[in-house]
Amino acid sequence: VTATDPDEGLYGHVSYSLKKVLDMVLDIFRLDSETGEITVLKSLDFEEGDFYELEVQAHDSGGLFDTTKVI
Repeated sequence: VTATDPDEGLYGHVSYSLKKVLDMVLDIFRLDSETGEITVLKSLDFEEGDFYELEVQAHDSGGLFDTTKVI
């Protein structure tokens, strides 16, 4: 995922986090807090679930954030 902030300096820095994450999801996916890159850590088993939903928050250094769903 990608988010941008037009502010300059520290207030323009964006970091990423997962919101409302199940332990199962943490075993399968990794979110890079600096780049927003989501990595699959192991093979997906479609017998366990036919889709996964992640809520990713992008935060700026000024305390503002926005949330998106990744399915």
